[in-house]
Amino acid sequence: MLRKFVSQNAFWCALITVVGLTASCKKSKNSPDADVGGESNVLQTPTNDWALLTKDSIFLYAKQTYFWNVGMPNYDTFNPRQYSSNNAIIAALKALPSTGGKDKYSFIDDGSVASQLSGEGEDYGFSANFDASDLLRVKYVYPGSPADLQGLKRGYQLIKVNGGGTSRSSADIANLNASIFGDNPSISLTFVKPGGGTQDVVINRASYNINPVLFKNTYTVGTKKVGYIVFNSFTTNATSALDAAFSKFTTDGVTELVVDLRYNGGGSVATSELFTNLIAPSAQNGKIMYTTYWTKTMQDGNATILQNQKFYAKGNDGVTRLYSYFDYSYKPTMAAGNQETFAKRGGLNGLTRVYFLVSGGTASASELLINNLKPVVDVKLIGKTTYGKPVGFFSIRIDKNDLYIPQFQTKNQLDQGDYFAGMTVDKDVADDLTKDFGDPSEKMLAQALYYSANNNFSALAKDNAISSTSGMARQQIDAANEKLNHEFKGMVETRKLRLK
Repeated sequence: MLRKFVSQNAFWCALITVVGLTASCKKSKNSPDADVGGESNVLQTPTNDWALLTKDSIFLYAKQTYFWNVGMPNYDTFNPRQYSSNNAIIAALKALPSTGGKDKYSFIDDGSVASQLSGEGEDYGFSANFDASDLLRVKYVYPGSPADLQGLKRGYQLIKVNGGGTSRSSADIANLNASIFGDNPSISLTFVKPGGGTQDVVINRASYNINPVLFKNTYTVGTKKVGYIVFNSFTTNATSALDAAFSKFTTDGVTELVVDLRYNGGGSVATSELFTNLIAPSAQNGKIMYTTYWTKTMQDGNATILQNQKFYAKGNDGVTRLYSYFDYSYKPTMAAGNQETFAKRGGLNGLTRVYFLVSGGTASASELLINNLKPVVDVKLIGKTTYGKPVGFFSIRIDKNDLYIPQFQTKNQLDQGDYFAGMTVDKDVADDLTKDFGDPSEKMLAQALYYSANNNFSALAKDNAISSTSGMARQQIDAANEKLNHEFKGMVETRKLRLK
């Protein structure tokens, strides 16, 4: 459902008389929508303040498409214009009693997420976390990114960032966030070289194509061949990289697979579906993979405000014309396109077991992949409880912003999918930042390989140990890492939905 929207100015003008607003039709090419959408008691004061109209639109879209819209207050009670910012409105929506405290997902974005989802990087191409000894280390680097071109590798210890320290102090955390995840044109780093000594580098921000496959390899475990793939984001450009990896696994005769999703916060539903079909056995072809349950208002065809989200597309007759999101069917049926079936992809068939390496950052489309496969293959989870996001969304364009609020939930063929508290693991293991991806001694991967060889997990490895010299509790380090966690967490509807 990633669409390039046409200018909504003309449609906005047509709505003004309906809502009673006085905004000029010449103000903006991408004006906020403020369709009443069934709110019979809306009493907006006429205004030409686009900021206020955007606040109105956020509420009105939520009223009809928000997953927890049942029990939401009316416009006058909620009064979106009372809030100081768009983010404040989002926070108020998430705090509504109707959500049951489950919404940790809604946000409004300037378009950056859409770029990342399509596989376009606009940053340095790396991230960092504190390890078990309280040392700041690089946790991943995207191939071909500015950081990769400067030789940065996972596991490298960072001792200085933009002249600042790398401790867990408030000042250092603030500097790390501003430096690594801010919008500076460059960043200076000092890191410890693997062989000893230090090195200074300056990395310039640049555009690059995100390759979400960070590593792949095949291991021999006794008589078995075990494949391993690190997949870091469900981008829409991942098809060729995934096909290539699984072609290698097929050639290698892989019978068990390790999928490393420890930092993967999700992304494209279509890519998750493709990944599922690369793993699932062909015996499942034609059987239900998962069902999408949209907001009941959308299922019943009453989310009229979606008429304002317009795009050009080919209709069922093959003719390109103007449509809106209101023209889709949201019923949880196969005929409506909201029940997906398995369709085996590639030649890797007969996998006997899949190990997923996960963490609190494993979310959304990653969890969808795991949930899809649980009924059809032996699945083992290694690491930490996942994030817990069985709901997803598509972007709603309001002025120059993209609104993301949950609109649907997915459930597998056994109708399982209420993992709002996350998916629990079969083996609790802390992230081992001291080892690069693919190192057989890295704790998460080591447990998968051990299980493959012994049919049980190792009870001897000190998987959650804290350095005796650090004196730091695991919880404190995890809390610090959460402050450095800027990975997108979302399940974005990117399939081509069916028109009514």
